[in-house]
Amino acid sequence: MSNRLKTGLLLLAVAFLLGYILIDKFTQTLKSEITTLPEGYHNVLVRVPTTFDFCGEKVPLYDKEVKESFDKELYINVFRHSSTSLIIKRSEKFFPIIEKILKEEGIPDDMKYIAVIESGLENVRSYAGADGYWQFMNETAKEFNLEISKEVDERFHIEKATRAACKYLKRSYKKFGNWTLVAASYNRGMGGMNSALRNQNAISYYDVALNTETARYIYRALAFKEIMQNPEKYGFMIPKELRYAPIKYRKIIIDSTINDIAALAAKYGMSYRTLKYHNPWLLRNKLTLNKKELRQEKKYTLFIPQNPPIPHSNILAQESLTMQKMLDSILNEEDTVINIQDIK
Repeated sequence: MSNRLKTGLLLLAVAFLLGYILIDKFTQTLKSEITTLPEGYHNVLVRVPTTFDFCGEKVPLYDKEVKESFDKELYINVFRHSSTSLIIKRSEKFFPIIEKILKEEGIPDDMKYIAVIESGLENVRSYAGADGYWQFMNETAKEFNLEISKEVDERFHIEKATRAACKYLKRSYKKFGNWTLVAASYNRGMGGMNSALRNQNAISYYDVALNTETARYIYRALAFKEIMQNPEKYGFMIPKELRYAPIKYRKIIIDSTINDIAALAAKYGMSYRTLKYHNPWLLRNKLTLNKKELRQEKKYTLFIPQNPPIPHSNILAQESLTMQKMLDSILNEEDTVINIQDIK
């Protein structure tokens, strides 16, 4: 055997060995990454329940097209793990507020899943211009008595927006007499749903050919109801202590103009950011009540957390004389306007 051939075989053997080592290392890394996922995540069995209802109305699962549509949305939201996990965590904080209002307004509890599919229980803005937990368009919000101004947008007020949604849902129920159609109309509009039913000689959501978004709408709600009622079944092992706990508030009535909300926040031992976090409907650092509104005794309610975090600026000032002087300098600027009347 020539030296050249021996050298070639040796290089081939070395290349094979290096390749084997690299593949083995990659496999081990992949296995390690997989084990960081929730236990049993890849073994989750997604199966449409044999019976199911929405707002007490039976879903016709004997219809294969209905069952497949439900199955599709289950798969999408079970395996969209980070997004669905965050929604489950947020529900611990927001569902008690929404459920209480739905009950008081006589609306089925399952309608809370409309807020889930509309916003993921976040104060989001859509590309179409719909805002807040319940995704109201500007004109619709005003129609249902939500204030929208330069200083205030009550679409971002969880309680008021939920009350407004209930008004819409009750009005829609008077028209359709069916909660599934009511929920679909929240996406398509009452007029749009009514036209689709009339044009197709139908009285059920499950019999109507609709635009893609509305055609998926109810099935998305069904999927979240199933997942959120049975999270462990679908691999969402989120203990209570890791969910976002409900916040205990005291409510402060505002019946006069506040020219500096940041100063008001400091009065209650929190940063402006913290006060805004709990009152996202406030758009600016002031809240104005004009003479007409004062005569009408108009009032706003601020949510003040019982145990707000200490502002980090205060901690920095306590730790450093230089930072204390900086904070004092900022607070004593001549253009700072503080005019807070007593809070009742």
